[in-house]
Amino acid sequence: MYIFCSIAVAVTCYTLLTFGQSPAPTREPQPALHDPVLNITYPLNLTNPDTIPETDDDPVFYPHPVVNVSNATAAALVQAAVANITDIIRTPGSSNCTKCQNALGIAKSVAQVTPQSVPDMLVFLCEEFKFASNSSCVESYGATNFGAIWTQVLAFADVGGLDGKYICNRLSSNFCSQPATLPSNTTGLFPKPKPANATAPKPSGKRVKVLHLSDFHLDPRYAVASEANCSGGLCCRPGVHATGFTLPQIQLPAPLYGAFKCDTPYYLGLAALQAIGPLTGTSANDPAAWSIYTGDLVSHDTQNQLSRAYVEYTEYSIYDMFKAYIGSPIFAVLGNHDSNPEAIDAPRSEPDGLGQQFSWNYDHVASLWQQNGWINSTGASQARLHYGAYSVKNHYGLRIITLNTDFWYKSNFLNYYNMTNPDVSGMQAFLIQELQAAEDAGERVWILGHVLTGWDGTNPLPNPTDLFYQIVDRYSPHVIANIFFGHTHEDEFMIYYAHNASDISRATALTTGWIGPSVTPLTNLNSGFRMYEVDTGDFNIYNAYTWYANVSTFNSLDPNTTGPTYNFEYSTRDTYEIGWPAEAPLNATYWHAVTEAMEKDVGLVSTFNTFQGKRSVQSPNCTSEACKRAKVCYMRSGSVALGLSCPQG
Repeated sequence: MYIFCSIAVAVTCYTLLTFGQSPAPTREPQPALHDPVLNITYPLNLTNPDTIPETDDDPVFYPHPVVNVSNATAAALVQAAVANITDIIRTPGSSNCTKCQNALGIAKSVAQVTPQSVPDMLVFLCEEFKFASNSSCVESYGATNFGAIWTQVLAFADVGGLDGKYICNRLSSNFCSQPATLPSNTTGLFPKPKPANATAPKPSGKRVKVLHLSDFHLDPRYAVASEANCSGGLCCRPGVHATGFTLPQIQLPAPLYGAFKCDTPYYLGLAALQAIGPLTGTSANDPAAWSIYTGDLVSHDTQNQLSRAYVEYTEYSIYDMFKAYIGSPIFAVLGNHDSNPEAIDAPRSEPDGLGQQFSWNYDHVASLWQQNGWINSTGASQARLHYGAYSVKNHYGLRIITLNTDFWYKSNFLNYYNMTNPDVSGMQAFLIQELQAAEDAGERVWILGHVLTGWDGTNPLPNPTDLFYQIVDRYSPHVIANIFFGHTHEDEFMIYYAHNASDISRATALTTGWIGPSVTPLTNLNSGFRMYEVDTGDFNIYNAYTWYANVSTFNSLDPNTTGPTYNFEYSTRDTYEIGWPAEAPLNATYWHAVTEAMEKDVGLVSTFNTFQGKRSVQSPNCTSEACKRAKVCYMRSGSVALGLSCPQG
């Protein structure tokens, strides 16, 4: 424990500059952090587990009303809307989907005339018809939670058309089924046709080390000795209890270093960062060539406990620790938790000036990245304009293009209008522009995002991921070398194929999507990180090494003598021995060959499954033929349409 303290003090005074609280085996540190971008010191009550704010003063944005009405008229409109929606719900005969869309039509009229009235109306209807518990209704539809966001959606969506079907499906799969993927129209989409016989460049033979971290999910509100096996939500917090227990009873006390149903306490995060140098053979004087971070900094708090200040605190704290411990340039993306409200980002084109409502976040991270020396002023300007996304050429000649993948994430409710357009935000137009420039310049590209485009198809929206798939097809394998995601917290991969995967084979495998393991143990996982061996000529990966910390041992650690230990987990090339030539990269062709081997050997799938959860004792096994078929199919699914077509198992 004192090792952690001494290193932290040397870096940013994480132990000395606290709010009068010295770290001890019974509590996490509470660092007094001064944010140089905002020129503020974050207050203790923001992160103190005993004083977690339940409300915030963040601004709430509504669409402009189409007409000005009196308060009395607004109240009468709401009353009539509630009566009409109630009648729609209770009258038999129509399908659930029709009922839902008709109800949305009534709600839309309220959103357009008296938008501030919509959140309370939604909360009332949710509670009245018991769509969820009363507390969940408030969390989902309260004005300062997601209510104002849903008001924007209702005001702008075509609720009687495709938008309405998606909204109703999002509210409940019992209302409307998910609409089928609309094939992307690529006519005129790309500035130039794909070059004939496009191939990847040759390797240089020079290899460098590249670090991949993901899903840190720092929990500065982690409460040691609180319930680590709570009945729901984020555990290791005051006020939660285990099933069958009542406070102050504790079934499983939260260890100092983290637990399976909890996010990353400072001491676990510091242990991971301190382990990187010795385990990867890097140091401050000889750092990794560069590092990538595929998103999600903020803990899994309920929405009423989140705020701009809490997001900004976490962004500054983690990036500051990265700068101190990792050293090399770090290319980071925003995850769905790195916003407030959580997962919400607005397209610039949203009417009534609402396209600027999240600029505070893009301005903050762009400034932090530039101050840390990870991107220059041009990259920072791009990040401010493109929702935190940017395109930079690193010092080895690799172009790195980052994306804000909230614009294809299901839980970004502002995606639910104009659903016939797969790129309302312009994010993918930006990607095409940068890829075309890279092709013209003969550059290789890594694409970084957070929410994956495929696997089992449950996380993203269909149409934007289909468009992304066409972009990957157009610019692979000669431009795009690799794609990286996070989000699932698990160690996974996806393969993108030519011609929309109409022919799945070694010959058509184009590009790999690497899904990085998380630092957070949530949920039921071990903590981990990865290092790639990369050639500086073709920028392909020639091996990948993964390390993990065994969370099941944390209860038995004596914090006065030792902390979490990160152990070598596996080498990708050595684990999947398929007769692959030593000089060949671990590209999409390699990974397809691995899936072919898995089809013949369920034991290989079981090995993958073990590493998927980072050797967690909580991970379910995968030894059946049904599980094998499902996993192999997911590995070959880079879009929603492909993932949803996989068998269950």
